[in-house]
Amino acid sequence: MIVRLHSYTPLSVAISAIRTCWDSQSKSNPESDAALLDRIVHKHKHHSTIEHISYSFEIFGISRGCLQELVRHRLASYSVKSTRYTLKELLTAKDFEHFIVKCGNSAIDNYNIETLRYMQKLKESGVPNDTLKYMLPEAFKTHLHFTINARSLRNLLELRLKKDAHWEIRKLANLLYKAIPQEHSAIFNDFAAMITEG
Repeated sequence: MIVRLHSYTPLSVAISAIRTCWDSQSKSNPESDAALLDRIVHKHKHHSTIEHISYSFEIFGISRGCLQELVRHRLASYSVKSTRYTLKELLTAKDFEHFIVKCGNSAIDNYNIETLRYMQKLKESGVPNDTLKYMLPEAFKTHLHFTINARSLRNLLELRLKKDAHWEIRKLANLLYKAIPQEHSAIFNDFAAMITEG
């Protein structure tokens, strides 16, 4: 799994929104802005002001099962690799292992690989991609662009960094956190203790 941050809104946009609410534009300077942001996010929890910040990520190699969990975070935008147009790479493959996210249970991992082999045979017999995609295992890897605002990203991290979250979305949440620009860390620093190495 790979997460790349493509773009993000400058922190100054949220600072301006906060200063507008407090009618305190004249007090703006780097030190007081940082302290104000920290108070607003962590003490007052006035999170509507950080909705003005968004992050666009590119995510490679998550399973379709993990994608289903991710899209439950509704205040976000998703552009996901099409199965209608991209199954051809799977259906001409010789090795199927790199198409699935392994769960650590060899019986399940082998079953998913065999499913992909069987799909290849069905494709050769003329079954169209739109029908074949009903067979795709949840472990089938996908690729997407994902854009989310800072408030919604905080919610995602709060839920998905917990120890009882599914391992794959927890790994994704860790990588999303690590991809956040350093200058934005004050918005998310209360999650630092939940981050795992690796």
